[in-house]
Amino acid sequence: MSPRTPPAPSPAATRSRAGRAGTAGPPRRHPGTAAAFAALTPARRDALRADCARLADLDDTEFGVRLLAGTPTHETRDPALLRHWARTATEFGRELAASTPPAAEVPHPARVVETTGGLDRLLLARYTSRPEPTVELFTDTLALGEQLVDVLGWRDRYPTGSLRAAALAHEHAHGLLHHDPRTRRALRDRLGHTALRLGRLRVPGH
Repeated sequence: MSPRTPPAPSPAATRSRAGRAGTAGPPRRHPGTAAAFAALTPARRDALRADCARLADLDDTEFGVRLLAGTPTHETRDPALLRHWARTATEFGRELAASTPPAAEVPHPARVVETTGGLDRLLLARYTSRPEPTVELFTDTLALGEQLVDVLGWRDRYPTGSLRAAALAHEHAHGLLHHDPRTRRALRDRLGHTALRLGRLRVPGH
């Protein structure tokens, strides 16, 4: 799990980006379990801490560039374009967070369902709009993330429960983009990304 979840064009999945609705494929066998940390040698733990420290030193824009570059639809795009998208999306996300009420205060917040199976799908959380707005939280992935925080010695940065709160905030942003045409259009206009062009017809994307 990454320490940041910046919005980005055609993510990220993340999904980082957290996965978006409908993008999860069939479960994959993944060895990322709690036992994996216990089995790490001291040298491997040191290497893990060093790798994560390098990621933590990146600013949000550079972190977004790396996420985008690892997305199948963007791996051949100009790095300068990816940096523009990442910078624009980061600024947009900050403005959105400052101007939008928290998920708990919106008139019809998404219901939250806790489940497992996130490690197999490489998902922390995902938003679905039908049959009703819902955020799935994958508790096995959350638990692994909490254990990683302890292994890295980052509990002062991520108090217990902060990973869950960050996942909910990320999926709340997906909900805003899905349900609010003005917000969605504003992001598309600022990104300037063309998802499809047919003659004079242009379909913007985000």
